[in-house]
Amino acid sequence: MDIQNIRDVPSFTTKDGSEIRELLAHRNSVIQNQSLAEARVGPGLSTQPHYHPLTEEIYYILEGTGEMTIGDEMQVVAPGDAIAIAPGKIHTIRNHGDQALRFLCCCAPCYEHHDTVLIDENGNEIPS
Repeated sequence: MDIQNIRDVPSFTTKDGSEIRELLAHRNSVIQNQSLAEARVGPGLSTQPHYHPLTEEIYYILEGTGEMTIGDEMQVVAPGDAIAIAPGKIHTIRNHGDQALRFLCCCAPCYEHHDTVLIDENGNEIPS
């Protein structure tokens, strides 16, 4: 039986700059086709705009408030909001609050650095 407790899962920084703890994925469980992580973005910080050619994501906000941008659309997000991010859509999340923005991130297929394409401030892909 695979059970992971967040207290026991080491954090790492993703390619887009968020701090995550991968709770379940192929790296630590029998799960093969998706992953579940807790992500954190500090006050005043944001993830680097990016997209995933293959992966669809769901963000579920647990704590804090922020601004979610997908393509040309931006909305304020808060606890209880679930956000759908389709493959290929440029997205970023910014913490505009005074506490950590904490959210669950579900990825299918599993999160991988090589499936993350960073975008610069001019909208151009940043070479890996």
